[in-house]
Order: sequence, then structure tokens, then C-alpha cells
Amino acid sequence: MTLRPALLLLLVASLLGGCVTTGDVDPMRTAKGRDEARDAYVQLGLAYIQQGDTQRAKVPLKSALDLDSSSADAHAALAMAFQLEMEPKLADEHFRKALSQRPKDARLLNNYGGFLFEQKRYDESMSAYLKAAEDNLYPERSRVFENLGMTALQLGQREQAKEYFQRALRLSSRQPRALLEMAALSYEDKEYVPARRYYDSFSEMAPQNARSLLLGARLAEVFEDRDRAASLGLQLRRLYPASQEYQQFVSGQR
Repeated sequence: MTLRPALLLLLVASLLGGCVTTGDVDPMRTAKGRDEARDAYVQLGLAYIQQGDTQRAKVPLKSALDLDSSSADAHAALAMAFQLEMEPKLADEHFRKALSQRPKDARLLNNYGGFLFEQKRYDESMSAYLKAAEDNLYPERSRVFENLGMTALQLGQREQAKEYFQRALRLSSRQPRALLEMAALSYEDKEYVPARRYYDSFSEMAPQNARSLLLGARLAEVFEDRDRAASLGLQLRRLYPASQEYQQFVSGQR
């Protein structure tokens, strides 16, 4: 469970208050005490980031770096804050500093890959995701392969993208984005039975969007399920009347 900022502030205050454990030892004069204070500052910064308050988050994160300038967690949290503030140069700088301390950290690599993807630096993004995928014990490894699939699509590597999405779904079948992409790719390849299977699995676990509604309507037409095609078309008109997908549906464009 993530602690709220108020509780974390109390934790930081207790660590910095010089409270005595045995004798008159100041906790901040011990390595353990400094490490605990650093970690508490990082957690406080992350709690502010989760609340969308990146400006306030930077204060405890700077304090964490004052205690340990090489803290990978503090640099990674600052990178996230600057990424949210649309400061790509600063975000990149702190991601790199974090990775210089933990170059094989799959979580860091996956987050850095996401930042690079956001910046349309797809080759670099692919490299970061591939390094993250090397950790076969990383609990979010299925998401890494899903991210690899999305990056491969941006690089025009369609067949490679399918392999990555399939790998993601073998690791975890509950990956809506991978399911939708596989449904779309299978539809394009006229592999309608697997396309419908992927689409139905997607529909069971994720809300519909304009793209998925259009794909669902097209698949329903393929299987001559006119009622479902009409229903999905109505949803598309009601929810996304100005979308390109709705215009394609109305025009019958494939």
C-alpha cells in the first residue's frame, strides 16, 4: 500500500528529528539512518507525483539526492516528474543517471523506453525495451513485450510486432492493448477467426474506444452479425461522432 504524503512527512520528521535509540547517537550520522531518510524522501516524492503534484515532489527528491547523490530511485523519480512536466532534456538526464547505477534494472529500462517512445525516439526505445526483456524474472515482463510490439509497429516491423504481442499474451493473457493490436493485425491479414477471438477477449477486460468499436463493427459484418454491427456503429456515432473511425464506418471504408 502506498503511504499518503502526510504519513510520509511524519516518517521523514521522525528520521530527521535526531531521536535517540541507544545512547546519544544521531541517526543521521549513521549510514543506516541516512539510507532510511533517503528512502523516505524518495517515497514522499513518489507520493506527490502520484497525486499529480510534481512541483512539490521535487523538494523531497532533492533532499534524497543531498543525502545520496547516486540514488537511482531518486533520479528515476525525478525523471518521471520532469517527464510529466514536459521537460524531456531533464527527464533524459535523470533517467540516464538512474541507469548508470542500475543498468540492468528492468523497471527503469521499461520506464525509460516509455519516455523514449513518447519522444518518438523509437530505435532507442526499442533498445531499452529489449534490455528490459532480458530479465525473465521481471513481474511486468509481459508489458515489456507489449511495448516492444508497439515500438516495432512504429518502426514498420509488422511481423516482428506480431511476435512481440504474441509473446506478451503468452506471459499474460490479460493485456488489452496487445489483444486489440493482434485483433487489428489479424483482421488486416484476413484471419478473421483469430481476430474475433482476440477482439472478444479485449472487449471482456477493457473499455471500448473509437478504434475498437470500428474494428468490432467490421468483424461483425464479416460474420454477418448485423445486429452487433449496428449496435457497435451506434456506439461509435454516440461516443465519437467527430472521429475518423466514425467517418470510415459511415463511408464503409475498409
